[in-house]
Amino acid sequence: MTDEVVSVVTSTSFKDVAKLLAQHDISRLPVLDDEDHVLGVVSERDLIDREAAGHPLVSDAPDAGREEATFPSKVIFTAGEIMSAPAISVRADEAAAGAARLMARRGVERLPVVDDEARLVGIVTRRDLLSLFLRPDAEIRHHVVEDILMDTMGLRPKAVTVHVVDGIVTLEGRLEAQSQIPVLIRLTGRLDGVIAVAPRLTARVDDSLPTASHRSALGMSW
Repeated sequence: MTDEVVSVVTSTSFKDVAKLLAQHDISRLPVLDDEDHVLGVVSERDLIDREAAGHPLVSDAPDAGREEATFPSKVIFTAGEIMSAPAISVRADEAAAGAARLMARRGVERLPVVDDEARLVGIVTRRDLLSLFLRPDAEIRHHVVEDILMDTMGLRPKAVTVHVVDGIVTLEGRLEAQSQIPVLIRLTGRLDGVIAVAPRLTARVDDSLPTASHRSALGMSW
């Protein structure tokens, strides 16, 4: 993600939007309000579509033939008038794979990144995502062991053997509870750079089934 973002406000003129797109060699700009909330996105296509639609002509005015008729000296289109809204954006905590799927589904190359209050915090591009998928296997393994197994789940590092080859993470071992398995798989799959997860996990206790006390409380005889 890039946190230095070129953006505009709703009152930015058509011409200034075009200048920014050309100067920074980008195809889309987020449109913000006074508190940095993302209201929409203005793109090259929005500008071209507006231009293709034509401009209002002075002769089209209903009183154009009257001597006292007055006309605006110029017509100014703003980012707020031509933007596409609502903006297609991703949350800052979204996994790279989720952002990649959204880009592919919507056919865009750049996405605004927003916080919990929809305020702009950055921009993620296809190139950013590509660099994440090129993350070294050793670095991915380190994060699985240190951040997920030990820090998040409180497991011993030797409880699960972690192998990473070309971004595919193999998890092999025996956990204490069955309910820990989907959690570990989900957290690993959300890690940037992970292409797929191959679980080979078992559990000592199947806590997905009701215990004897729970069965008794529910009137179950089995």
